[in-house]
Amino acid sequence: MTTPASAQTRCLTSMEAEAIVQVALPEVIRSAGRVCAALPAASLLRRPSSDFLTRYDAEADRAWPSARTALGKLTDPQLAPLLQSNLARPLVTSLVAPQVTGQIQPADCPTLDRLVTLLEPLPARNTAGIVAATLQYLKAERVRGGRSDIPDLPVCPAASR
Repeated sequence: MTTPASAQTRCLTSMEAEAIVQVALPEVIRSAGRVCAALPAASLLRRPSSDFLTRYDAEADRAWPSARTALGKLTDPQLAPLLQSNLARPLVTSLVAPQVTGQIQPADCPTLDRLVTLLEPLPARNTAGIVAATLQYLKAERVRGGRSDIPDLPVCPAASR
């Protein structure tokens, strides 16, 4: 969705990254539950229609307008009308979820289920904030040269608001 030159000069603020994460989280969690099908059916990660995900879906709906605007910063201006269509959100989440969950190994599933269970009492916005702050930290690690295995994420340095 970006051109190489524009992707290098634009970044997402903390709030913009949080909005995108908030929109993607419900589908990422559902996708992780499908990947982790070997977990017990009662595990939170395996319950695609739980109250937990219902709350996250509602928050994703509220975050979508901000996420759409943030995504507009990263896309080619010619694609901006696509972000206004009803296809944009399902397209974005269907692209993001496999990117995130594609790296999950079966041995990761109990830990992921534990993390989701620990995050369950938090509002979805707090979880999105934790993920966005982690992305900023990872970006800083990459920039410092400490981690070459981290993708070049389009998030601004943590001081940016």
